[in-house]
Amino acid sequence: MSAHHPYAAADLWDLVADGYAEFAPTIMRPFASHALEVAGPAADARIVDVAAGSGVLTLRAAGQVASVHAVDISERMLARLRAAVRTADLDNVTVDRADGEALPFDTNTFDAAFSLFGLMFFRDRGAGFAELFRVLRPGGVAVVSSWAPIADSPLMMMMFEANAAADPDLQEPQPDFLSLENPEVFAGEMRAAGFAGVTIQRHTAAISFDNSEEFWETMVLGSASMQWLRRECGERLWAERSRTMRAYLDEVYRPHRPLTTTAFLGIGHKPRL
Repeated sequence: MSAHHPYAAADLWDLVADGYAEFAPTIMRPFASHALEVAGPAADARIVDVAAGSGVLTLRAAGQVASVHAVDISERMLARLRAAVRTADLDNVTVDRADGEALPFDTNTFDAAFSLFGLMFFRDRGAGFAELFRVLRPGGVAVVSSWAPIADSPLMMMMFEANAAADPDLQEPQPDFLSLENPEVFAGEMRAAGFAGVTIQRHTAAISFDNSEEFWETMVLGSASMQWLRRECGERLWAERSRTMRAYLDEVYRPHRPLTTTAFLGIGHKPRL
C-alpha cells in the first residue's frame, strides 16, 4: 500500500485544469510520443489512458489506433478533454470519470494501457498497477511514466531555484527512494502486479521557451504543485512570492535556451495464456 499522496485528490486537479490543458502539453508531448513509440500499438488496437488529464496521450493516440478510452478523476480535466475531442472531430475516443484504482472495465479488454505521470500519485499504486494488468488482454503492454528525481532535470531545478529566491529557507527536494523515482521500486511494483518482461527506461526531453514569461506560464499555471502552493499561501503572499520568482527567471532564463527534464517509463507485458 502506497502512502497517501497530496496530489491524489480530484479537487487539486480541478483547480489546475485550465492552466494544465493550455500549458502542460509543452512538457508532456515528448513523453507521450515516446510512450506510444515504445508500446507500438497496432492500427486495430483498443487502448486505455488512465489518469488522462487533459488528454495529451489520448489525442495523439487517437489517430494511430482503433479506439481510446480515457479516464480521470477530475471532472474539469475531462471537460477540457471532451472539448478537445470535439474540436478534433474524433469519433474513436470515449471519455469517462473513473478511479484508476478501480477501473470500470471488464478483464482482458485492452491491447495497451497507459498512465503518464498519473499513477505515480495514486493513493495505492499497487492497486493502480493491478488494474492496468487486469484490463489488459494477454499479450498486451502497459507503459507508465514517472518523473525522475528533480536533480536530474535542469528544467525542474530552475523552477525550484526561482522558488528558493522567494523563500530562502526552502529545502532542496531529496529523492524519494520509496516512490517511482526509484527504478528498482518501479520495476518491483510492476512485477508484483503480474507484469512480465518489465523494463524501466530513462527518457529525457529538451524544452525551450520564447522568453521567461512563457517559462513562468508553463511551469506555474500548468503545475499542480505550484497551484497547490498558491492556494496554501493565499493571494497576498503569493503575489509577493511570484514577483520575486518572476524577477529571478527574468534574470537567469535566456530566450530559447533548452532545458532538459527526465522521466522513467515502466514497460511491462501481460503474459499470454
